[in-house]
Amino acid sequence: MFSKEIREKYLQFFKGKRHAIIPSSPLLPENDPTVLFTTAGMHPLVPYLLGETHAQGNRLANAQKCVRTGDIDEVGDNTHLTFFEMMGNWSLGDYFKKEAIEWSFEFLTGKKWLNIPIEKLAVSVFSGDDDAPKDDESAGLWKSLGIPEHKIAYLPKKNNWWGPAGQTGPCGPDTEMFYWVGKSDLPPQKSDPGNDEKNWVEIWNDVFMEYNKTEEGKYEPLIQKNVDTGMGLERVTAVLQDAKSVYETELFQPIIEKIEALAAIKYQENTTSYRIIADHLRAATFMAGDGVKPSNVDQGYVMRRLMRRAIRHGKNIEIEQDFTAIIAKKIIHMMSEIYPELNHEEEILKTFHDEEEQFRKTLNHGLKEVEKLLIGFQIALEKTGKKITEISGKQAFRLYDTYGFPLEMTLEEAQKNGLTVDEKGFKKAFAEHQDLSRMGAEQKFAGGLQDHSEATTRLHTATHLLHAALRKVLGDHVAQKGSNITAERLRFDFSHPDKMTQEQIKEVEQFVNDAIAADVKVECETSTVDEAKKKRAIGLFEGKYGEKVKVYTIPGWSKEICGGPHVEHTGELGHFRIKKEESSSAGIRRIKAILG
Repeated sequence: MFSKEIREKYLQFFKGKRHAIIPSSPLLPENDPTVLFTTAGMHPLVPYLLGETHAQGNRLANAQKCVRTGDIDEVGDNTHLTFFEMMGNWSLGDYFKKEAIEWSFEFLTGKKWLNIPIEKLAVSVFSGDDDAPKDDESAGLWKSLGIPEHKIAYLPKKNNWWGPAGQTGPCGPDTEMFYWVGKSDLPPQKSDPGNDEKNWVEIWNDVFMEYNKTEEGKYEPLIQKNVDTGMGLERVTAVLQDAKSVYETELFQPIIEKIEALAAIKYQENTTSYRIIADHLRAATFMAGDGVKPSNVDQGYVMRRLMRRAIRHGKNIEIEQDFTAIIAKKIIHMMSEIYPELNHEEEILKTFHDEEEQFRKTLNHGLKEVEKLLIGFQIALEKTGKKITEISGKQAFRLYDTYGFPLEMTLEEAQKNGLTVDEKGFKKAFAEHQDLSRMGAEQKFAGGLQDHSEATTRLHTATHLLHAALRKVLGDHVAQKGSNITAERLRFDFSHPDKMTQEQIKEVEQFVNDAIAADVKVECETSTVDEAKKKRAIGLFEGKYGEKVKVYTIPGWSKEICGGPHVEHTGELGHFRIKKEESSSAGIRRIKAILG
């Protein structure tokens, strides 16, 4: 069964269970700085899991684009990916454990659906701790469906608990479904996902969101109980195609064949490098489709790291030419029918070409710095008579951090010159750097849609007024290209070719403050996208909308499709002030503003 059929069957199945099918949200979480990327299908739905009404109802399903970088070092094995598609269905305070488990079982084993033999399935449930009780209810439901007791593993929170998407928010125990991938046709009697992990691959999980994790780390019962499920399309495709890995499916084979046509070393001679290139460039292509550009911060830094890691592995398989844009083009042609945001082919390919060219310059610069280091070693030998035989961890990290020169290449240059590298020292310096970055990130990413605080809600409403002001002052070509809100400030990216003048900035500020002074009531209505457009509502990221949307109107000032939190009257906002206006990337400007 091909991935396209699996995707269609999944959505058809849940449509038959009265679920509204909603489009995939962008990889960049809208107005949510708690994470850099959309990491799961539930992430864009956090406000609704917390009780806000969704325009499409309380049963939803979709195929969601996701990026996770926590397992980046595992990429290249049989199952781990950076970018993947997550099939999901949600109950927003509607059905709970019984229906979720029964429907999961029906879709997996039903002859009309995936038709997986029950003998090849096993499950796990939450074993319980001080925060939540043992999940005997889920275990009992699985037994009633025919899963024998010896194939039900009770596992702790690190295995069977999901969420929150950020530091706080909705979460709860889950039950996970596994498929047998061991050498024997059927699993031994005593094998389960808890005691024989390597022979079982997780293909689906049902999360029962019963709790909200607070800033103090407490787990409080949610006002409404929700269901959030996730089935990895790539893994299930591999299972149904009896493939040894996700890379042996039709989702990756055309990419790998394209890489093989450019390389001197064949796939079977270095599967790891091929897989890393295919995965990383696939992720980077989808990032570019959603407007990410390689940079040294935030999402752009992740994209840059993925691309440059892929380029380094291209060297491992002896690709002698610039190749990232060639592979990106193949990925676009494979996936753009399903994800039309990839149709900006020319812009995406230029991004890849420019980044690869820049990285090659970086490598050349790094090689010059290594040469300076070696000359320094020679001078030290002449002065002291003592030969330096090792590049220190701090020196290696400086090459990496300051010049972007990868450790692998430092090791290679050291070996050529009869030297070693203090890898432990490098890892220590790297860990110290990560700790500092993490501390900064914890400050930077404290807030977002999970944070319905008064300050965040005020800034979210101010963003609508800012958008309307920019369109009035600069022109209707202005469109939102990204937003990041914390309790302290808003950051708004928008399309505009030129730097704003001081007069334009003052005019935008005046527009927003006039709207605040008018103390207008913020109105909300539910309508179709077409109806919203007829009423001249601004629609951002149109591809993500379903049949029904929420339209927030500030009469006389702004009308916009949105799902975020808002104040009731503009007078609650305070005084609006633009702190900075700068370039974000080519053709994209960025404003940072506060409310006083």
